[in-house]
Amino acid sequence: MKRATLYLLLMLAGCASPRTVQEPHAGAAKPAGVLVNVLRKGEGWTADFRFDRAAPAWVFVRSPITPDGGSWRPQSWTIETPGVRLERRGRYDLLVAADGGPMPRRVRIRFRPYGGTVATSYDPALIFSDGSVALFSEQFDAFPLSSADAAGALPADLNRAGVPDSRTRVRFREAGGAVLHAGRRVGSVTVDDDSGSYVLFGPAKPIVSDAMAAVIDPQLPAWIRATLQRSVPEMLGRYAAVLGPPPGPKPTVMVSWAGPTKGTASMSGSVLPGFIAMRYEGEGIQTESPRGREFGLWFIAHEAAHFWLGQAVRYGSPYESWITEGGADLLAVRMVPQVHAGYDVRSKLQTELDDCVKLSAGRGIAKAIERNELRAHYACGVVFALVAEAASGGSFSKFVQRLISEKGTDGEVTRAEWLALLDESSKDPSISRDIGRLLDHGATDPKAAILSLFARASVRHSVSPEGALRML
Repeated sequence: MKRATLYLLLMLAGCASPRTVQEPHAGAAKPAGVLVNVLRKGEGWTADFRFDRAAPAWVFVRSPITPDGGSWRPQSWTIETPGVRLERRGRYDLLVAADGGPMPRRVRIRFRPYGGTVATSYDPALIFSDGSVALFSEQFDAFPLSSADAAGALPADLNRAGVPDSRTRVRFREAGGAVLHAGRRVGSVTVDDDSGSYVLFGPAKPIVSDAMAAVIDPQLPAWIRATLQRSVPEMLGRYAAVLGPPPGPKPTVMVSWAGPTKGTASMSGSVLPGFIAMRYEGEGIQTESPRGREFGLWFIAHEAAHFWLGQAVRYGSPYESWITEGGADLLAVRMVPQVHAGYDVRSKLQTELDDCVKLSAGRGIAKAIERNELRAHYACGVVFALVAEAASGGSFSKFVQRLISEKGTDGEVTRAEWLALLDESSKDPSISRDIGRLLDHGATDPKAAILSLFARASVRHSVSPEGALRML
């Protein structure tokens, strides 16, 4: 999961009928420990849980907190089944039996979708001003515990490796209507816990093209709505034209509007396979802002690039995330000017270069994540991508296309494969050798090391009389 947030705050504050068809299950059918039926009927929402075993407690895998530090579920969920209560233990929300015994095997929850933001996770719901609501499927994922107290021993970053042999499958349905999933209107959809996504209820009419589907809140400030309606389909179409069709279901973008909250100007976003969500809020963005427009376009361009460089092919190790993060950054930098002529490419690339110089001084880039310096993977990933771009005749998308078709046959691109393709493109193995040194060790003089790379690869640059390295 990735999440990005831009807060402008007070700096800006002054200024057709759906088709009803049956959708196949998303993902292969697997034995489920939890089956959940989520139904919207009129203004009412219910989630009916059916557990496959008796257990004292069931813990929710996704239990993020709100900005004020509390759980969001008590603000949204009402337990209707007698003898069951919702508790917070440590970092997790649980369903427990009120008498301390085994939980009932069937539990009904009535809820109001929670449309606020949460920390370090996906928002439980995206709420649109026309009454449409997109629910995040994994908010319902749960597994059994031997006791409620056992929740205190669960790790902060719970992953599937630490979850018992229990699966969750969630069926979403709207009485008398259809839901939107993976760019299609369907009568219902069942999602398992390997394919978390958003499912849209309500009348929202998506913008559909060959490359994507987009749902944009009709009450968004007009300048944002116009920019996204025009530019998002064009960006996805341009990516598909040069990189090929995106993998998996049709990519979907959803953009909601939380209203003109006083004293606020914010945009937050999150990304899932084949899916981008954005949420705008605040009076400060009601007035057109070049910075706000460019950030929104860049965010979508970067995350959409991951449909190819991140999903069509993924990195092999966290130490290799520079391949996808730096690569997506450069793809976005090259994409945004094609839909917004005023974008300052040189300034963006200069920031990446300056950050890479700073973050590679005397320390290897690959293990920057161990130092909590993940920014190095983005910035230096862009620097290396610029080298690959120049070696590929000035087209980084051409390099990525070859990476997908030639090196990603197993769905994974390793450092060795990336550098091997660079060798094929540059015909100069000393370039990949020196990138390897920066990855492993950094440099005592990273500016000189990068200058040497740029000179050999013919990356456009200049050096000021004071010795500063500048992008052109």
